Amino acid sequence: MSEILEKLFGSSSRVKVIRFFLLNQKEILNLREISRKCKIGNNVAKREISFLKGIGFLKNKSEIITNLIKLKNGKTQGKKKKIEGLGLNELFPLLNPLKGLIVDAVSINKEKIIKSLKSAGNIKLIIFSGIFTETEGSGTDILVVGDGIKKALLENVLKKTEVEIGKDIIYGFFDTKEFLYRFGMNDRFIREILDSPHEKAVNKLGI
Repeated sequence: MSEILEKLFGSSSRVKVIRFFLLNQKEILNLREISRKCKIGNNVAKREISFLKGIGFLKNKSEIITNLIKLKNGKTQGKKKKIEGLGLNELFPLLNPLKGLIVDAVSINKEKIIKSLKSAGNIKLIIFSGIFTETEGSGTDILVVGDGIKKALLENVLKKTEVEIGKDIIYGFFDTKEFLYRFGMNDRFIREILDSPHEKAVNKLGI
């Protein structure tokens, strides 16, 4: 399906940008942020932004946000900041058809994710939750447990997955000893995952 979409929309980069803004409709980003989020070069991002602005899918936006800063006396104070960049044009006439084509038609290849994660170490447990389930009841999307896990490799796999699905992934990982200790202590973080809709894709621990 992804290859068909790339041919239909001209490039994989355009599909990434469209999917990202369809799934993150409140985001206001500049060129560099779009490039980083979608994992495409600045020049490519600039070209795709120009095209998508030209057809009315993206538009210039600004927003006033309030950041809390801690004062020397221990109190907090709100500091307003104006953010300017590009965002989704909610009035774009083909918004719903595009969502059906690009968002709903893109399935998450869990087998590919599992295979990639296994290369990061001796994996004992992989639990999919959150965005990987029909009901996003958990604050965590994926939990990985194993030994000798290479954090950089694990994060690289998840970053690539984020680009493919167009959303940030909230994840946690533990070595086996720490996980079993937390599990035995009825740790709140782990309990929330197990009490929410989830799928144990790998389970060598008999959890």
